[in-house]
This record gives sequence, structure tokens and C-alpha cells, in this order.
Amino acid sequence: MNKQPPASPAALISPEKLYDTANLFGLLSATARLHIVWLLADGEHDVGTLAEATGHSMATVSQHLSKLKLAGVVRARRDGRRQVYLVEDAQVVNLVRTAFGEHRQDLTEPARRLGNAR
Repeated sequence: MNKQPPASPAALISPEKLYDTANLFGLLSATARLHIVWLLADGEHDVGTLAEATGHSMATVSQHLSKLKLAGVVRARRDGRRQVYLVEDAQVVNLVRTAFGEHRQDLTEPARRLGNAR
């Protein structure tokens, strides 16, 4: 008889948690949204500042911010006549910072190799 050892508590994860986490990775798979979260990790910004920093139009940045806001990643607050955005979920910031910090060199190396191969 082939008995499996009981799963450790750390190995147990609900299907809902798996689904939510996969959705978060899907949300951050858009480079514009990932860039926006990266910028907001250092502090709040308005749409115009984010558009300038990302190189996208204000309309495009607004659409991405709407998706991030719906997902609970960012929130908006009024500052006079303008609306500024800030990160609502610190765990997402940690995830993004870890990804950039730990994999920065790994992510740029293939691009350099491809560029040198041409």
C-alpha cells in the first residue's frame, strides 16, 4: 500500500486563494499596470504624472488605474481639484519589489542576448 504523508499546513491552500492569486498575476501581467504599481510603491501620483512617467496617454493610464482600483490594488483620494492614486495593498507592493529586485538581472539578460544576436 502506498501511503502519502499528510500535507503540511503550508501546503494546503484553498481553490479560492489559488484563483485570486492567479487573477492578481494576470492583472500585473500588463506592463503598464505593473509600471503603475511600481511608481505608486514610492508614493501617490495623479494620472498626469503617471502618464508622463509610463509614456502612455492619460486615457490609457486611467483605464489601467480603474482595473487596479476594482481589484483593490490601488485607491484614489481627492487633493483639491485633482485625484491622486496610492497603493491600497502593501502585499502587492512587496510582490512587485521582490520581482524587480530578485529578477532584474535575469529579466534583462535574454533581451541583451537577443539584441546582440541580431
